[in-house]
Amino acid sequence: MSAVDVDQRSHSWALFQLICGHVCLHASMAGLRMAAPLLALRQGNSPLVVGVLLALFSLTQVFLALPAGRYADRHGLRRPMGLAVIAASLGAALAVVWPQFWVLCLGALLMGGATGAASIAMQRHVGRAARNSTELKKVFSWLAIGPAVSNFLGPVAGGLLIDHAGVWLGGAVADDNGFRAAFLLMATLPLLTWLWVRNAVELPPVHQPEGSMPPNVWHLLRDPRMRNLLSVNLLLSSCWDVHTFVVPVLGHERAFSASVIGAILGAFAVAAAAIRVLMPLLASHLREWVVVSGAMLATALLFVIYPWMMTPWSMGICSVLLGLVLGSVQPMIMSTLHQITPHALHGQALGLRLVAINLSSVVMPMLFGTAGVVAGVSIVFWTLGAMVGAGSRLAWTLRP
Repeated sequence: MSAVDVDQRSHSWALFQLICGHVCLHASMAGLRMAAPLLALRQGNSPLVVGVLLALFSLTQVFLALPAGRYADRHGLRRPMGLAVIAASLGAALAVVWPQFWVLCLGALLMGGATGAASIAMQRHVGRAARNSTELKKVFSWLAIGPAVSNFLGPVAGGLLIDHAGVWLGGAVADDNGFRAAFLLMATLPLLTWLWVRNAVELPPVHQPEGSMPPNVWHLLRDPRMRNLLSVNLLLSSCWDVHTFVVPVLGHERAFSASVIGAILGAFAVAAAAIRVLMPLLASHLREWVVVSGAMLATALLFVIYPWMMTPWSMGICSVLLGLVLGSVQPMIMSTLHQITPHALHGQALGLRLVAINLSSVVMPMLFGTAGVVAGVSIVFWTLGAMVGAGSRLAWTLRP
């Protein structure tokens, strides 16, 4: 075996370990994002209150993303990951002991901040390790499989435990013990993340020329392509948020079980993972701006028809199609971001992106909840679909 083959195999194994770590941490957050709103609804809270709870998963990231990016630029991968694992496990463990609304809010803050900081550190690491634009698309497609798989594992495993763990312990379906079992699983998964990433090899730090001014991430906003990229990312991330919020609310209104709701969300995640498995094979033929523009138009169409789907199977089909479309977007956006950002600013640019999408994730669920109370959740789908369709022209400007 040649030295090149050995190096390639080592690189692939390192990426596989990061993907496994990503799966465990994101599965923890995805499961908590599904279980916490269901418990809040079971305790009699309104969709507006549930929207506030979901917004808290993103609130910490708004304030921590840029500091986390600077921290990753200085310290690399392992130290940010270790702190994230501690915070994520603590957030879910608190809900095991005290399954009350205020504790769910605290757990959402901890889990959201931890996952955001970990994502910045991982994305910065694999982006710096890539050697050209085609490899950027490949590695970000592979890395993006992590959240896609975890968005299946977390909700499905959490839903099964909610429905069955209480019965196994002598209680009823979806009782407090069922929710505690789900929260306990979410507290354990981040610990597995550390087992996967603890031996990762750090990349050499980026050194600035002596006497030069430190790079400023805010200067990136002077680039029209960066502004358009952040706007497109904002719209598409809102689509993920509205789907995560509306499916449990629709399922609750239609008397679907937690397992069925988890399966619908899981179908979305499986489809997103499937398209990301395929994308590395086609990376040399894909153009970032073409993929993103097409995805925005398809998402707009799916959001128009989704509220008319009244059965678990029809909602599941729409969920799969939406997963295929939205799952193709993140690798293209990440590839574009790394190509237009200086190496010394990768972590902070990723933090800036996270601030933008999480400002949306803080505000949007509360707007979704208000709109759901006042006008019905269908209006939420249709309004966002119209915004995404109109915003597709921004993606067209990302072409080189």
